[in-house]
Amino acid sequence: MKSSIVKNILFITSTRLGDAVISTGILNHLLQTYPTAEFTIACGSVASGIFERMPRCKQVLIMEKQRYDLHWFTLWKQCVLQSWDLIVDLRGSAISYVLWAKKRVVIRGGRIKEKRVEYLARAFHLQPAPLPVMWIDQEDRALAECYLPNNTYIALAPTANWAGKVWDVNRFIKLAHRIQTLFPNSQFAVFYGPGQQEYEMASPLLNADLPIIDVGGNFTLAQVAAMFSQCKAFVGNDSGLMHLAAACGIPVLGLFGPSQVSEYAPAGKKATAVVADGEKGKASMNALSVDKVFVVFKTLFEER
Repeated sequence: MKSSIVKNILFITSTRLGDAVISTGILNHLLQTYPTAEFTIACGSVASGIFERMPRCKQVLIMEKQRYDLHWFTLWKQCVLQSWDLIVDLRGSAISYVLWAKKRVVIRGGRIKEKRVEYLARAFHLQPAPLPVMWIDQEDRALAECYLPNNTYIALAPTANWAGKVWDVNRFIKLAHRIQTLFPNSQFAVFYGPGQQEYEMASPLLNADLPIIDVGGNFTLAQVAAMFSQCKAFVGNDSGLMHLAAACGIPVLGLFGPSQVSEYAPAGKKATAVVADGEKGKASMNALSVDKVFVVFKTLFEER
């Protein structure tokens, strides 16, 4: 399809933050391939902030899960009167086949046995897979420079949406002290999501005897991304924040235990993962030692 005739693209991505971030590599490829197209994004409310600064984003349609999968019917009603030049459906839903479109790319959802960025890229015959990106503007950068005025900060993200993926916060504290032996002038920026529960998970780290700034809970995703860009590295649990940090291009170390590192390892210019000892995909985060994390963190910088 000629790029000049593609004007309206519907892009259906995940309701979850991490998966939606992963999909931005494909979305950025489409932005470059179809330079005159406008985009309608369908995603969950948690992920909607990813697209706040996206170029040529006409609208974001929020999908809130409803009983009997009625959220798909709601989306259909929002889209049915529009003629689409291209529909890209990363959820593998039936809705793409009941909307009028010149072309469709429908990708099966669910579990896979390879890195998700590579799985998505194969549907578009892209090699290498385009890395996730994050769009920010000058206002976001100015705010980030206000909170984090230099690049002496190590970002720490001690929360996750499932307790099984959470590394003991006291180990984050021990790791931070070890990092100070490697980078004596380091400061730590602590990131976490909105809500009291996220704050309580992070609070022992916030109150530790360390040079810490609290930058969690109250910022847009674009502002968080801008602050990640001010940091010299990120260490955090497998979470949406981990994927967001990787999309910003900084060195990222993701901590994995029972989640699927083969599918969800952070994808970025300088991103890697460290996995707890034990059965693949079932290991306890308690089996991930501070020593092991520190060694991988140190290697990440030695290879820069």
